[in-house]
Amino acid sequence: MTDKFVKLASTFFYVGYFPLAPGTMASLAAGLLALSLSKYPVIYVVVFMAVTFIGFLVSGKMEKLEGKKDPGCVVIDEVSGIMISYFMLPITVPVVVTTFFLFRALDMFKTFPANKLEEIGGGEGIMLDDVLAGIYANIIMQIAVRWAGII
Repeated sequence: MTDKFVKLASTFFYVGYFPLAPGTMASLAAGLLALSLSKYPVIYVVVFMAVTFIGFLVSGKMEKLEGKKDPGCVVIDEVSGIMISYFMLPITVPVVVTTFFLFRALDMFKTFPANKLEEIGGGEGIMLDDVLAGIYANIIMQIAVRWAGII
């Protein structure tokens, strides 16, 4: 795997180099991808699995290239997390906006046990906390949308 591919993939086509809030920018870009695939659940799952698999492969390598733990330019973890967040939710403005902000909050605040997963280090630590944040966001939104009728 070349360094160029590692940088391209881990930064989600260089979105991770955005000067302000690269994780948020990647979540927005990935949210658009997720929404565009929402009517095709099989393709959605395949893309999610590919992104997540690649994320595990390249995140740790990019960490070594950058010479620091969990560098801000690595945003493929946000891509994976936001895709989990939106999975099988209705596409309405309130649901999309609420899910986005919920995922970002859960990702930034690293609720337990996501904070422990991040401590694993390497590609696993980079990816797992965002995957868990996406799972949390999706579960909360499924409850809000389907059972509580909030949104």
